Amino acid sequence: MTQAPVAQAPAENPHDNALEQLNAVADRLGLDEGMREVLRHCKREFTTHFPVQMDDGSIRVFTGYRIHHNEARGPVKGGLRYSLNVSLDEVRALAMWMTWKCAVAGLPYGGAKGGVVVDPRALSKRELERLTRRFAAEIGLLIGPDEDVPAPDMGTDAQVMAWIMDTYSMIHGHSTPAVVTGKPVTIGGSSGRIEATGRGVTFVAQEACRARGRQLAGARVAVQGFGNVGSVAAKLLDEAGAKIVAVSDTNGGIYAEDGLGDIGALLARKHEAGLIPETHAGAHITNEELLELPVDILVPAALEGQIHGGNAARIRAPMIIEAANGPTTPEADRILAAKGTYIVPDILANAGGVIVSYFEWVQDLQSFFWEEDEVNQKLQRIIRRAFREVEEIYDAGGVTMREAAYMLAVRRVVEATEVRGIFP
Repeated sequence: MTQAPVAQAPAENPHDNALEQLNAVADRLGLDEGMREVLRHCKREFTTHFPVQMDDGSIRVFTGYRIHHNEARGPVKGGLRYSLNVSLDEVRALAMWMTWKCAVAGLPYGGAKGGVVVDPRALSKRELERLTRRFAAEIGLLIGPDEDVPAPDMGTDAQVMAWIMDTYSMIHGHSTPAVVTGKPVTIGGSSGRIEATGRGVTFVAQEACRARGRQLAGARVAVQGFGNVGSVAAKLLDEAGAKIVAVSDTNGGIYAEDGLGDIGALLARKHEAGLIPETHAGAHITNEELLELPVDILVPAALEGQIHGGNAARIRAPMIIEAANGPTTPEADRILAAKGTYIVPDILANAGGVIVSYFEWVQDLQSFFWEEDEVNQKLQRIIRRAFREVEEIYDAGGVTMREAAYMLAVRRVVEATEVRGIFP
């Protein structure tokens, strides 16, 4: 199989991209300079350098971050990622995007994000637990059910959330399941949470096809990033009648013009091997090649900045559903808009995860839990409502779907800020 990393954009600062997106919508909304300053800045930025004892007895110091962008609409919400690529500016951008994502979905949250600079695959399970518990103790100053509610992200999972919840609970002397979401169901997690982001992508794809007069059934789909989100989206889109013709992971991808067959079976084989199996039928392609395939729907579900000024002109899909955070740079947006490409932005397309995280938080606070069917029905109702609210602004003309989503989200945050006022 071709050894190929996920396609990298030219060096761009994700925080600069997030600010450019904000500035553009601020101009459209006519925001005054004071409000722009409030929205440009993250309210809190916490950096910690903390020691962890490794299995061989040595001590390593890791760097971690937790950033709150805006809390006008409620407690802040956002994932924790473990990756060697974590940086202060990346976390700032992701926290800002979470503010807009929660607002466009109508959730009573502000945006936050965090992470640790580490390759979790290079640690043993015991080392990963020690790192997580120490990091949880460090950010314990910030997190809490009424203040800041972390969730899984790249490189973290339900087990990591369980360790954080347990650490926080031990420090406070009582079990506090609502301090994190994305936990195992057995300790207060919500049914349907693991599949929520990918399921939301599927609901959005259905709405986008309806809005554009297309049929999802039979549509040729390529998914870049066959991980937690992309794999679920691929499986559910396949079940909805779409034809998945290409998928990829960090090691490259596979493409079959007539479809990859049983996506559930492919996913099971990937879980066994850790990567897309090299023996699966289809042509071996790079991640960059996947983005440029002649498909009906492209689903970027990997890292930010994958569609950029260097490749946007070669993107042939007429519809893009952004399952990743920030996969398209502002320069690429302009190129694709000129081509007439229809993009459902990340803050709408991948909001399913935070929507069901909200459900989990509510269930934990009430100690009253819902069946998975009820969770999925509520998710579908909220994300469809959000899509149609964005679509209404888009249909009025003169803006892209991303601009429409940002206008809706920023307007809601501004309204909350103005109603609350500036203390004191």
